[in-house]
Amino acid sequence: MGAQIQNIITSGTFSLDGGTWEVDNNVWIIGDDSEVFVIDPAHDPEKIREAVGDRAVKAVLLTHGHDDHIRYAREFAEAVAAPVFLNPADQMLWEDVFPGTTADHEIKDGDTFEVAGTTLVALHTPGHSPGSTCFHVPDLDTLFSGDTLFNGGPGATGRSHSSFETIIDSIRERLLTLPGHTVVNTGHGDGTTIGAEAPTLEKWIKNGN
Repeated sequence: MGAQIQNIITSGTFSLDGGTWEVDNNVWIIGDDSEVFVIDPAHDPEKIREAVGDRAVKAVLLTHGHDDHIRYAREFAEAVAAPVFLNPADQMLWEDVFPGTTADHEIKDGDTFEVAGTTLVALHTPGHSPGSTCFHVPDLDTLFSGDTLFNGGPGATGRSHSSFETIIDSIRERLLTLPGHTVVNTGHGDGTTIGAEAPTLEKWIKNGN
């Protein structure tokens, strides 16, 4: 049996630029009965640990540095003895939560992560944040998009360290070039496919941020 994907939904808050909002986050587990990666272990470390069970967590992979995605990443990672990976372009966001520290390892564009015979490929997709990174799993025709691409459009870019023009470029050049049947597992809300989102690109641009 190859790698399988699990989704856990956790609830908490997101804070940036002086505001705080209630949010539900998608936490993704990919692997088999013995080993997994956990992507964005938000809000509820114990709930995520229960879902992992006795499987080994090879790494915690973070799609970006916003506090709803990372605030409990260190606590969860220490509980399961796993290293934390983050694109260093989001170091300033990491330091907002964990001052004077860094993640355990950097994620660079094109890095690969292997679990249960399946490879995840890191795609640097700045815009929502400078270090935003998606993980493409060609074997499973799946993309973990973080907050870069949602069901219905691009991630938010109206706050610090974000850019609408940059996220549009990232989506156009890095994500919409993937096969149309690729399933998009998002950081929040319902999933979608590349094919479902591609036709609306020009509408997003027209509407702006």
